[in-house]
Amino acid sequence: MRFKSFKAFLEFENFSLNAFAGLDAMKFRIMKYKLFLLLIFASTCIATGQEVAVLKYKGGGDWYSNPTSLPNLINFCNQNIGTSINTKPETVEPGSPEIFEYSFVHMTGHGNVFFSEEDVENLRMYLLSGGFLHIDDNYGMNEYIRRELKKVFPEKDFEELPASHPIFETAFPFPDGLPKIHEHDGQRPQAFGLFEKDRLICLFTYETDLGNGWENEEVHNDPAEVRLTALQMGANIIKYVFQH
Repeated sequence: MRFKSFKAFLEFENFSLNAFAGLDAMKFRIMKYKLFLLLIFASTCIATGQEVAVLKYKGGGDWYSNPTSLPNLINFCNQNIGTSINTKPETVEPGSPEIFEYSFVHMTGHGNVFFSEEDVENLRMYLLSGGFLHIDDNYGMNEYIRRELKKVFPEKDFEELPASHPIFETAFPFPDGLPKIHEHDGQRPQAFGLFEKDRLICLFTYETDLGNGWENEEVHNDPAEVRLTALQMGANIIKYVFQH
């Protein structure tokens, strides 16, 4: 049986297991069975798709900032690296089943971020089953995102990616690593990653603000060469994720 979406799969599973709901002796086995099938379907769904979405998170931070950035990056990728991504990215929440339908989820904003227990469990499963989260600090997210990601992966720590990491040469060469797009606090740009074994599952770009460089020219009045640099680095991230 094939399912059109992850949501349809969950609805089928809820229906098919409903007859066992009152059998206490079966609950643990049912839970394991559902988790097993969910992970199989989620990894298959993610692995076969090349779509992106924006993460709508709780906590008060403006998850909706930079509204033109992701559409511009998608257009750039479709024109320059051979992707065919939907030019109107969807919005997903960290605790929703729909997140499993996207290979790449982008997160940005200023200020506070909060993941509920349900968000934490779902986001962890999404990332472990093949999904990818790119967090681009629009300014002020650093302390909050580190705190919340520690809830998702208490056993993992962010590792700074060296300039030799392949994400910096997948489509366009960046021999010095992550480029500096906006000044912020004047610190050097840094790319931090969370890994599951050798797979990069989450990328946190800090003190660069790639998303501002992806926005329409009139929003920040960035020079054309700065915007091109930001778009090329974004294309590197997209291509790297789709290839891995």
